[in-house]
Amino acid sequence: MSTPISQRVSQLAASATLVMAQRATEMKAEGIDVINLSIGEPDFPTPEHISRAAEEAIRQHITHYTTVDGLLPLRQAVCDKLRKENGLKYDPAQIVISTGAKQSICNAILSLVEEGDEVLLPTPTWLSYTQMIALSGAVCIELPTTIEQNYKLTPQQLEAAITPRTKLLILCSPSNPTGSVYNKEEISALATVLRRHPQVYVISDEIYEHIRYTAEPHCSLAQQDDLKDRIIIVNGVSKAYAMTGWRIGWLAAHPDIAKACKKLQGQYTSCASSISQMAALEAYNGPQDCVETMRRVFQNRRNLVLSLASQLPNIRFNQPDGAFYLLMDVKAYIGKKYQNTVITDSAALTLFLLEQGHVTLVDGAPFGASGTIRLSYAASEDDIQEAFRRLRSTLALLN
Repeated sequence: MSTPISQRVSQLAASATLVMAQRATEMKAEGIDVINLSIGEPDFPTPEHISRAAEEAIRQHITHYTTVDGLLPLRQAVCDKLRKENGLKYDPAQIVISTGAKQSICNAILSLVEEGDEVLLPTPTWLSYTQMIALSGAVCIELPTTIEQNYKLTPQQLEAAITPRTKLLILCSPSNPTGSVYNKEEISALATVLRRHPQVYVISDEIYEHIRYTAEPHCSLAQQDDLKDRIIIVNGVSKAYAMTGWRIGWLAAHPDIAKACKKLQGQYTSCASSISQMAALEAYNGPQDCVETMRRVFQNRRNLVLSLASQLPNIRFNQPDGAFYLLMDVKAYIGKKYQNTVITDSAALTLFLLEQGHVTLVDGAPFGASGTIRLSYAASEDDIQEAFRRLRSTLALLN
């Protein structure tokens, strides 16, 4: 007798990044030397002063429930960060602390859209957005972008996609999986379109804000004053402070939206970990030099990856200006074969590179970019060098 799993869960896809990471773990357990360039998390330890703050929270017995939307000092610290770094004024009542930025995004989607509403999603895109939209019952409208436009949505595309049913746009800058960063002029151009369509709200995913390689400061749609009430900023401590496992994210939004997200969160997870919240408080209020130190390392790795990728035959890619990913166009290898293995698509090539080259990457198809592969350079330079050596030799097997 089969178990009656609900349709809403059955239709969801498993995370491709986590699937590949699991396969790499299994191969390592078998004694195979696998280099994992699939997972999207900094490979640095959490800075010591942040970990000490968590230890102190335990000693002070800060180990119980907090309010659903998070500790007031942490929400105030988020407001202070937004004011000092982004020139944005928010009140703590407009901040909701969640169990990771992923939950913040899902909270916002479920609080804003009705079944049948349209959600605009520029692709390539982070794969979880599409699954969250499906869970909400809304209709995902993908807006494909290309290498030639540096994988960024144009105002013309946005204007053409908006209909009376459009409720939400999701924009991620810096982007996972492309590393693309919208500059001030590009944000302003998108804002001009949004002004003509007051029914459209925007989730601005800014989790990679501090991992950016451009001289221009980070630019958010919320900095367009007349649009601020329609923008939901999502951010957190995972990437900038190497705190992925602490699971602290947050959103900043109009009070009505924040209240709705708090109400929703109160019914299925309640508050985020009190200990993790205290660690996040130290992350925002403590020394910030660790953020810049890690950013510089990522920039050096980005430069190394661009140099090495340029040596791979028939591979196309854009120059990422943020995050720690390179999206490689591998269409030239589709249809090639090695012995009895035929590369039918980018997923098959990803598996081939893992099984033959022992390098874990992620198929770009779940990101809305069939024919591409995502590489994460959140790894040591030695691992990156060796990974590309293996990629070159493994791709050379195909003809």
